[in-house]
Amino acid sequence: MTDEQKLKEMFFLQQKLNDETNGEGWENGYTKQGRIINWRRCTYMELAELIDSFNWKHWKDIDIEPDWDNVKIEVVDIWHFIMSLGLEEYKTLNKGDINDIVRYVIDSQYFNQFINEPAPHPEEDIFIIINTIEHFMKNALAGDSFGKLLDDFFEVALLCGVNLNILFKYYLGKNVLNKFRQDHGYKEGTYIKKWNGKEDNEVMLEILESKPLSADELYLELKVCYDKLG
Repeated sequence: MTDEQKLKEMFFLQQKLNDETNGEGWENGYTKQGRIINWRRCTYMELAELIDSFNWKHWKDIDIEPDWDNVKIEVVDIWHFIMSLGLEEYKTLNKGDINDIVRYVIDSQYFNQFINEPAPHPEEDIFIIINTIEHFMKNALAGDSFGKLLDDFFEVALLCGVNLNILFKYYLGKNVLNKFRQDHGYKEGTYIKKWNGKEDNEVMLEILESKPLSADELYLELKVCYDKLG
């Protein structure tokens, strides 16, 4: 797949997931149940979770390496909300479609860096990364546009060792997991997130890394594991 095709696939899947989860017309700011949608707040909260993947506490675990796998998952979670904000803005303000959004993303200032291979583990001091994440949080809270938050996302993702190929792989896995969660009671509060002592994210990653799978095959593998919990 080309870089453009990967972006289109992710935006298409995000649109589909949002339509199924929130109801068609969610771009107007409300779910089908009438709940207010705030993608910037969602982004802010996920960024806080990303910070907690680093050993920032001065009183605890000061020599422990960051959980880089979880860092990547948190970056992907943030990407869900950045894409959703882009879809919302383009539908309501720019009257554009996914092709227009993808062209905008490709033309953004950090995209050429984002398609390069990242270092296996970023060499930056973790507090440089955390400060950059906090800057992103401030901009999300201030209500910055999709374009500005997109630049912030690429900057943070690169610092966390995530490029387009990694993002695409992990996004497809997380998209399947999100659909699986919705199908198994996530919104109703009946979904079990801990699977035999592991977060469902961890189980999904283990399956994803074990062999190449299509989205449908990954969903079935998740179902096999989930059914064993009962």
